[in-house]
Amino acid sequence: MPAPAPYVPKPPLVALLYGLTSMLIATTYGLGLNFVNVNLYQVSGEFSATVNESLWLTAAYMAPNVSLSLLLVKIRAQYGLRTFAEIAIVVFLVVNGLHLFTNEIGTAIVARFFAGVAAASMSSLSFLYLLECFPPERKMTIGMPLAMVNIGIGAPIARMISPALLDLGGWQPIYLIEVGLALISLALIYTLPLNSPPRVKVVGVMDVVSYLFLAVGFGSLAVMLTMGRYYWWFEAPWLGWLAALAIASLAIVAAIELNRKYPLLDIKWLLSPEVLHFGAVLMLFRMLMTEQSSGISGFFQQVGLLNDQQFTLYAVILAATVGGGVLCASIMKPGREPAIHAVSLTLLAIGAFMDSRLTVTTRPEQMYVSQALISVASALFLAPAMAMGFVSALKRGMNYILSFVVVFLFTQSIGGLTGSAIFGTFVTIREKFYSAAIVEHLTMTNAFIAQRVAQLGGAYAKVLTDPTLRQAEGLALLAQQATQEAYARAYADAFFVIGCASASAVAVLLTQIGWKHFSAIVRTAPLPARQV
Repeated sequence: MPAPAPYVPKPPLVALLYGLTSMLIATTYGLGLNFVNVNLYQVSGEFSATVNESLWLTAAYMAPNVSLSLLLVKIRAQYGLRTFAEIAIVVFLVVNGLHLFTNEIGTAIVARFFAGVAAASMSSLSFLYLLECFPPERKMTIGMPLAMVNIGIGAPIARMISPALLDLGGWQPIYLIEVGLALISLALIYTLPLNSPPRVKVVGVMDVVSYLFLAVGFGSLAVMLTMGRYYWWFEAPWLGWLAALAIASLAIVAAIELNRKYPLLDIKWLLSPEVLHFGAVLMLFRMLMTEQSSGISGFFQQVGLLNDQQFTLYAVILAATVGGGVLCASIMKPGREPAIHAVSLTLLAIGAFMDSRLTVTTRPEQMYVSQALISVASALFLAPAMAMGFVSALKRGMNYILSFVVVFLFTQSIGGLTGSAIFGTFVTIREKFYSAAIVEHLTMTNAFIAQRVAQLGGAYAKVLTDPTLRQAEGLALLAQQATQEAYARAYADAFFVIGCASASAVAVLLTQIGWKHFSAIVRTAPLPARQV
């Protein structure tokens, strides 16, 4: 790997333009990643597809995206940042333009696959453009927190603006705005070039071979984790075959890399206790953050609320994310990472416990405080963790950066998918449990239940004169309410589990901090004088 390019100070206005370019690229990337996810039912209607069929749009996007950043690190080193940036934005623009010509689910899935390929470079560009603004001593303490904020703003913005775009004409306006943002990004990237280090030939044939197996392994995992809980884990044989393919592909990667003089990945370093601990911490936090990324949106979807009814909630999440990033940048210094992580996990635990008290009547305004706490927690946690891991890898040499990228990539992409899969599976199981318990008591021999069915069916009295049909509609509405109640209890259970896991993580972290301080005191304490 080449050495970093020498830092060239930039005038404040130019540095600000680089920062705004980074934000624009991150927003463009985030919208492309989240537009389909946050409008799944609307997209299903657009293509006359089932929800499970529409989920393949997400799976197709994630399959190449979860691994491609690894290869892009070496491609940037070999061909230069400037060339990489200029080609990457053109490819991204062309691929997103293809979405404007898709009119059925099959072609849309193909377009989303190539969008996942093209988007991998955009996240890297956003990161690099922001770090370009700061001198070396500020890149980790200020640049890293703000870069993490950029990555986190896409989801709330997508939920805030997508209702208005869908009202303009469905699928097409969504991608028209993304193409427009990509065109502006194209102009800025060509106007504001990145400072490129010297080019070094680092991509070898075996690198490509290893990457192909890694891409198959990560891609298979991504598809399995995305689709598993919808087709159900033990009912679709192809999910098992995907798991087997992923294990076999990753085993081949390990066998290749362990026998190379200059490996793409340092497997021994990746399996060291320090790196395993670092990866486990990142994975755990990413899984806990599904409380916000999947939990709240899923709950409100079950009680019948749409994105436009949650606008203020996601505005609060967006503001809290930005505020948390600014706070992190103001307090982050080497050595403070454990304390910042303890505060972050505490905020996450408090927010999750607050959300665990939800009921079927809970509405977005009752979650402003809890979701703001969780957003701040996310902004506080990731930047110190990534900076700590990046510095640790850099001390060992530039070749270890690739291995660090794999750790971070795996924990954030695969970890996020794993968290969503576990969270969704837990909610489904608990919903079935509560549904069975509730339905057990819904019998027409109960006078209260019979009265409730009559009240619900009475809403149709002006259009249905047949009492039998009115009763059937009343029973359907009662069953719907029972399902909503079961889902509310299931989500409350899931949030409570996340709160308990976060609190346990805080306890473990504080124990580690206390033990380190105690060990340091013991090592530095003077030995007692010997008695003659």
